[in-house]
Amino acid sequence: MKRKITEKMLEWKQTSCGRTALLIDGARRVGKSYAVKEFAKSQYKSHILIDFNEAEPEIRDLFSSGLRDLDSFFSFLSAAYNVKLYERKSLIILDEVQLCPRARAAIKFLVADGRYDYIETGSLVSIKKNVKDIVIPSEERHLRMYPMDFEEFLWAAQEENLLEVIKTCFERKTPMGLLLHRKAMTLFREYLIIGGMPQAVFEYFKHKDFHAVDAVKRDILSLYRADILKHAKGYEHKVTAVFDEIPSQLSKHEKKFSLAALEKGAKSRDYENAFFWLEDSMIVNICYNSTEPNIGLKLNRDNSSLKMYMADTGLLISHAFDENGLVSEEIYKKLLLGNLEVNEGMIFENIVAQMLTAAGHKLYFYSNSSRTDRNSRMEIDFLIAKSKVTNRHNISPIEVKSGKNYTLSSINKFLGKYAEQLNSAFVLHTKDLQEKNGILYLPLYMTPLL
Repeated sequence: MKRKITEKMLEWKQTSCGRTALLIDGARRVGKSYAVKEFAKSQYKSHILIDFNEAEPEIRDLFSSGLRDLDSFFSFLSAAYNVKLYERKSLIILDEVQLCPRARAAIKFLVADGRYDYIETGSLVSIKKNVKDIVIPSEERHLRMYPMDFEEFLWAAQEENLLEVIKTCFERKTPMGLLLHRKAMTLFREYLIIGGMPQAVFEYFKHKDFHAVDAVKRDILSLYRADILKHAKGYEHKVTAVFDEIPSQLSKHEKKFSLAALEKGAKSRDYENAFFWLEDSMIVNICYNSTEPNIGLKLNRDNSSLKMYMADTGLLISHAFDENGLVSEEIYKKLLLGNLEVNEGMIFENIVAQMLTAAGHKLYFYSNSSRTDRNSRMEIDFLIAKSKVTNRHNISPIEVKSGKNYTLSSINKFLGKYAEQLNSAFVLHTKDLQEKNGILYLPLYMTPLL
């Protein structure tokens, strides 16, 4: 399956010319290893893949004691993997590099040598355990890899022509029309419930079997739980508690994460390691409250007020509807047809967070729960900054609506109060594109184009 990160790897290869290594960071099972292996096959004369999940002790030791004589270092690797290396035409892949921190530290010397290119892949690359006693090499260029976005999903569905129409209509601000809008929304709902984990997408397009897809997603969730127990030593129970609470928190009307649901009197500092672990693992996307819609949303970030989304919405569905071990095919069909009223709002908001993250946006929302000023009481689902900063009108508010009938009291109050700071205002909904009263209403499948 085609992935966008391939173009980013190609850009790195062409511009770096061996001066940097590439570190690809992402959650488990997002397709890092597969994408890098396919890239190596197409762009290099030969490659060696060192998987630190199964590398022999002699290979690991090589990165600690073998760097003084790089000629012998490369000869050993070439013989161990039975691969001939060609200067400036070979790639060495350090897979799951977080399991061998010394290999990551060795990048400084390997890049300076200049003979070959290096790509590292990993998850949890920033937690203390995986960077202890090493100097992070400045020769690393860091890329983050996410689950498949909607465009990649359409590539897998062989719907490139529809994708071009969606882009054209967005650019021209014209409706898709009834026929194409229905088709696009059906595919979007498929993406919503399948998610973007490559194994699940592959299983769906191969068999169109929701039970098989759900089993794949449940295996991934089990893997995440095992990772928590293995890698979050000392606070694994807090990480598990936060992880298990995500669907419940998102199902509330007020979706801000409440620590009181975990334990009475819980404070942010008691759970900051758990939040950091989940964010660093890229299992979740965290959205912070920005108390003022100005340029520099981060400057007005309230770290104690946040929403936590699953990084993959397909996994959220399997995580949320798991009373019988597997999500029933009936629930999948209702979600596909838009007949599951309960919890659909949280699913749509989660997929928007996922798509905005994949498009490069940091996640912020606005919330003011004033008890004294009714006109100041409002909540905006997301805030994004425009790419080119000007003196004013830099921030766009986004509201996500899952139903056919809805009110816009918050966004109207927001537009009135912060007119000088705001750029375009968007409502993402299930209907076709339209523009009315200064608000652009977009079908949800256009979110990646914002």
